[in-house]
Amino acid sequence: MKKEQLGTVFAIITAIISGIAIPANKLFIVNLDPLVFTSIRSIIIGTVFLLISLSRREFNKKRIKANWKGLLAIAAVGGALAFYLYFSGLKLTTSGRAAFLHKTLPLYVAILAFIFLKEKIDKKLLTAIALMFLGTTILYLGQIKPGEMWQNPSLGDLLVIAATFFWAVENIIARKLMRDGESNFIVSFSRMFFGGLILFGFLVITNRLSQLSLTAEQARNILISTAILFCYVFFWYKSIKLINVSKASTFLLLSPVISLLIGISAFKEPYNALQLVGSALILLGSYFAVHTKSETMARL
Repeated sequence: MKKEQLGTVFAIITAIISGIAIPANKLFIVNLDPLVFTSIRSIIIGTVFLLISLSRREFNKKRIKANWKGLLAIAAVGGALAFYLYFSGLKLTTSGRAAFLHKTLPLYVAILAFIFLKEKIDKKLLTAIALMFLGTTILYLGQIKPGEMWQNPSLGDLLVIAATFFWAVENIIARKLMRDGESNFIVSFSRMFFGGLILFGFLVITNRLSQLSLTAEQARNILISTAILFCYVFFWYKSIKLINVSKASTFLLLSPVISLLIGISAFKEPYNALQLVGSALILLGSYFAVHTKSETMARL
């Protein structure tokens, strides 16, 4: 198979995995404390990235020492706070709504990059930002009635939006560190492993260590979720190694559609006209965002 075709296949596989991941995690998180779920999963994935970093000889102690503040910030903001907010929100809202709200990430990244990294916002990206903001507003206004698996959709949506914003903050810090020469694997390791340790610390502070006594089913679900996340990262990096990242990102727009369809068919999740309109605008905005050339995002 040619390089372009293989990279495209990997990108589509990544999108399918991402589309399955949110409904699967929605099912797993129902009977688990989000703090327990995220801390265990993050530490496992962080350990995997540490082993990859060591095998690739990218563990540079001097560089890590110089960047420790930024790496710690990534762990606290993206690896701990954002994950906890996201899974807390996912527990309260539907997987379909969470999937589309998560796709507003480019909206917050573009605005923060403009402010802090002095990156340009051209007309196409400005259109994308406007569409995603409008889509988010419409989707949020199209509220649904609470149910057994989505007990407080309004609060859940807000938590998912907050988590997505904090992931955007983390992306800005990570981009700055990688511009300065830090390895992406070290950044990923710091985000997941130390983020997991921070979350574990909250378990200790809030006297919830007893909740680490998991049933066999809960332990299995966490391991499955961890495996799904690892597969996502594995195929995504494989894809962007072979094809342009903008092309690969386009295929990821399939993922919230997959999540929505699985949520409706498997969990009987409700949806309404406002949700569909808002979701469509978010997808359209994301499409414009990923098709903005990197040159237009360069520093002023």
